[in-house]
Amino acid sequence: MSHEFDASRARWIAREELAERMIPLIGGLYREHGVVTSIHGRRLINRSPIELLKAHRFARQAGEVELDPADTMRVLEALHEIAPDPASIDIARLVSRYAAAGAGEGQGERMPLADFLRTELAPVLAPEAADGAARPVREGTDVVLYGFGRIGRLLARILIAHAGDATGLRLRAIVVRKGSANDLVKRASLLRRDSVHGPFAGTIEVDEEANTILANGTLIQVIHANDPAAIDYTAYGIHDAIVVDNTGRWRDEEGLSQHLRSTGVARVLLTAPGKGAIKNIVHGINDGDIAASDRILSAASCTTNAITPVLKAVEDAYGVVRGHVETVHSFTNDQNLIDNFHAGDRRGRSAALNMVITETGAAKAVAKALPSFAGKLTGSAIRVPTPDVSLAILNLQLERPAAKDELNRYLRQVSLTSPLRQQVDYIESAEVVSTDFVGSSRAGIVDGLATIADGTDAVLYVWYDNEYGYSCQVVRVIEAMAGTHPVVLPAREPVVLASVSARDDVDAPAELVAG
Repeated sequence: MSHEFDASRARWIAREELAERMIPLIGGLYREHGVVTSIHGRRLINRSPIELLKAHRFARQAGEVELDPADTMRVLEALHEIAPDPASIDIARLVSRYAAAGAGEGQGERMPLADFLRTELAPVLAPEAADGAARPVREGTDVVLYGFGRIGRLLARILIAHAGDATGLRLRAIVVRKGSANDLVKRASLLRRDSVHGPFAGTIEVDEEANTILANGTLIQVIHANDPAAIDYTAYGIHDAIVVDNTGRWRDEEGLSQHLRSTGVARVLLTAPGKGAIKNIVHGINDGDIAASDRILSAASCTTNAITPVLKAVEDAYGVVRGHVETVHSFTNDQNLIDNFHAGDRRGRSAALNMVITETGAAKAVAKALPSFAGKLTGSAIRVPTPDVSLAILNLQLERPAAKDELNRYLRQVSLTSPLRQQVDYIESAEVVSTDFVGSSRAGIVDGLATIADGTDAVLYVWYDNEYGYSCQVVRVIEAMAGTHPVVLPAREPVVLASVSARDDVDAPAELVAG
């Protein structure tokens, strides 16, 4: 037994040491080339050695053996050799595809890894890179956060963490109404500490004279203003900016167009459902509809972002006749802490003490991103006394019958290899509860053990971090607007239902790796 103990410790120490050696390679690819590395969608940037090893273990969910850190190390070293342009690169998929492409024993010599990667990553290997010529200089896009509440501060955290070499999105300013004499210090404190999402990962410095916040090297100008149309952003060196309106105060084109009258603004994104003709964008579903001429866009709601990708996946495989969406939603700031007057029905009652039945427009809003669902969905909501993470229950009538195991296999593969893998996650655990999903970067997470399927009737339970998961979707929309959303490689594969049904190796338990 002592020998087994010592051997286990030795294996762990060797793996941990290997993970430690990965960190500078992962960071160098990101800072020098804008390459975001991941394992089945789990980002590797700014992770500890333990977190990296945990991400490797997640590969079991794909019906594969645990990803060997030595294989990851070889891919990282080869990526440094070929130096690709900015991209989101899934190491696990590359390792799997390289193994499948390699010659079997006695069938010849395996293709060198660097040559294989050059083939797989051809879209981000410019021809001039082969002869050593310099790549064109990439310029960043200025971003301004108008409002600095729950979503605004999470967007700031994500944008700062994604700053890289400053050739993508550049958080330049936040705009708020001055609340007190020490407004700047209080804003910085709220960025530094969060009761739900924990402390800011890094350092924050405040310069009250310049009215700036310096967070992990990102210098953020704090602008106090009451009129969105009267700010000269160019006075702060900000040009052609995307203004992200987090206030929810204006939701139509007339109100949001006030931002466009400020000097230095190119486009506006609303972090709430837009009214009228404003395009409501759910990344992964209709971000291809964003046109260069679109000056004002909406990122829809957290619930719409959570359920639309899952509904799209189910419709593609089974067809959806109609359905009802019931959301069990964490309370929000528009509710009262204790009973008091509120213009909305029931929302005046204490959010901390009650379950509150209320309306939701998320079901109807799905059709704005996915027109095939027009008239198919109804919806309602129950606000509950939790601060974050919500649950959507999709009660669907399908066109074609589905068995629970088949439906779950399909949704699991959607979460791993499909074009929706940045939006949809999948979990099978009899022990997970809502707090386990705080910090999930996916728009929605299907709870496979809760799935009900009986013929053409199906019920799906979809968890979502209605703050952080939604904010990640918003950032993806900003990247799409700026043309900086990284190419996802290797190419994402459409999931074919028949091929998934034939699998018999996906019963291994899945585990959650949030973030």
